[in-house]
Amino acid sequence: MKKIQVGLSDHPYDIFVRANLVDDLPAKVEKFVAERKVLIVTDSNVNKLYGKKVEKLLCQATPQVSIVEFPAGEPSKTLATLENLYNECVSLELDRSSVVVALGGGVVGDLAGFLAATYMRGVEYIQIPTSLLAMVDSSVGGKTGVDLPAGKNLIGAFWQPKIVIIDPMFLQTLPKREIKCGLAEVVKYGMIMDERFFAFLEESVDALNAMDLDCFTAIIARCCELKVDVVLKDEREESGLRAILNYGHTFAHAIEASMGFGKINHGEAVAVGMCMAANLAVDDARLDDAAELRQETLLRDLALPCSVEGVSPSDIHSAMRHDKKVVDGRVRFVLPDTIGAVTLSNGPMEKSKIMEAIRNCCD
Repeated sequence: MKKIQVGLSDHPYDIFVRANLVDDLPAKVEKFVAERKVLIVTDSNVNKLYGKKVEKLLCQATPQVSIVEFPAGEPSKTLATLENLYNECVSLELDRSSVVVALGGGVVGDLAGFLAATYMRGVEYIQIPTSLLAMVDSSVGGKTGVDLPAGKNLIGAFWQPKIVIIDPMFLQTLPKREIKCGLAEVVKYGMIMDERFFAFLEESVDALNAMDLDCFTAIIARCCELKVDVVLKDEREESGLRAILNYGHTFAHAIEASMGFGKINHGEAVAVGMCMAANLAVDDARLDDAAELRQETLLRDLALPCSVEGVSPSDIHSAMRHDKKVVDGRVRFVLPDTIGAVTLSNGPMEKSKIMEAIRNCCD
């Protein structure tokens, strides 16, 4: 079993990664939930597969366990869903000692985390991610939130979990498309921080496409280590370092908002967004053509899109104005300098270059 320590001074916690780890759930979480009311928050898809099992396991650690679901998908990541969850908490008489358990992918983790951050001004929560994207990215680091029609995650809070339980066995029931979407975030980590890891991914394409569980366990653990390294240095995005984790996301969030949330999967949008960012970096003389080609080749080998259709480039550009990295009306981009290193642009980027990068990835 891989144990990754998140040594934040105020909110330290551990991440555990191992196949079949969920079977040890009672022992892993007992100290956090014993004699407390627990609310499992999940979505309609995950609940059918794992809700009863996880509820039964948690009941071995505390007798007061309830479960609530909402419709699966990004369109549920709204204030309206959150209000329903608040009402459920009140109905179940949850108090400040209660614990929220996020069982699901990134949407579940973001919603449940924000619920925990804000219900009664904050209750503890536990992350049990079931999607690859959540395992390698959103379950770690304490970002929570909901979407507005104008953009993703515009309302949220930093709220660290007490523990993260990652069991790659959950991936066996995940639709192949969702696996691919998670791999976009995996490629991101290689691009922004670790050229050797990127090369490992290039060498492991066949194993990844064949769903080799040992390979997935290794890449999940490495992604968590890389993200933790960033979070420890910039938990709340105050220095700007943590913003590198948003490589490709400025474009991706704008693609999602322009198309309508749920029309394209987040990971697919991130893959296209990374291509747009690399294209912009090449045009800005930061990145060489060979590095851009390596990124595109790896994404295509993993059956991820490098372009998007059915959306106007001008609409994508307009939607970028609502990105959280906009400062004084200026969009800041995370751009690669080479494989394994990126920087956050400080000076203004020419609109013509941005539009060209977008057009080059629009069919």
